[in-house]
Amino acid sequence: MRQIKAILFDKDGTLFDFNKTWANWSQKFLMHLAADDLARARSLGDAVGFDITAGMFRKDSILVSATPHDITDALLPHLPGATKSNILRLMSRLTAEVPQAEATPLEPLLSELIVRGLVLGLVTNDTLEPTRRHLQEFGVTEAFAMVLASDSGFAAKPAPDMLLAFSETVGIDPAEIVMIGDSSHDLVAARAAGMPSIAVLTGIADRAQLEPLADAVLPSVAGLPGWLDQRCPTRSAA
Repeated sequence: MRQIKAILFDKDGTLFDFNKTWANWSQKFLMHLAADDLARARSLGDAVGFDITAGMFRKDSILVSATPHDITDALLPHLPGATKSNILRLMSRLTAEVPQAEATPLEPLLSELIVRGLVLGLVTNDTLEPTRRHLQEFGVTEAFAMVLASDSGFAAKPAPDMLLAFSETVGIDPAEIVMIGDSSHDLVAARAAGMPSIAVLTGIADRAQLEPLADAVLPSVAGLPGWLDQRCPTRSAA
């Protein structure tokens, strides 16, 4: 593996623990769409891979890594009379308001990585407005040289477009950028972009699902400094 000069993070399930953040949100969102009809909410949950009674995501849940547009498309056939634009607006509002659960304290972690001389970026299949609000909530917006979302004008993961846009913008070869993510979408995108990848277990997927696609698997992003020390020494900070 070549020297690592930059790190690209996924957001949900990577910087933020997925279950702790999104299980309650998903219940609230689906119940709102179902007008508080539990049977209807269960049906909507089935359509997107979420057990509303247990408050749990299926391993293949579209809520885990799909874009808001994809999620809306899955729900629309079950919501006669609803419009895509109205569902998207509701999703954006509720997403921006949801309290985030850090996978590890982010400010000290990201500061340490920057001190090491690493350039940081974020690529998410969420939309940009809630993404910015989530980063602002923990005071880490300025840590990222670039933040790209599903509405930034590039194809969403698992396509490599956002990853390659980051590489081109910061002027660092893809082979010198490591992608960190919690889903196969992140890891497949990294492979297509020619980037090494690290999987973390703070999402829905387990080690058995992620290990074949990743160069390493860590319990969470908290393990990044140790991984860098052991496997991939970085350039010295300026």
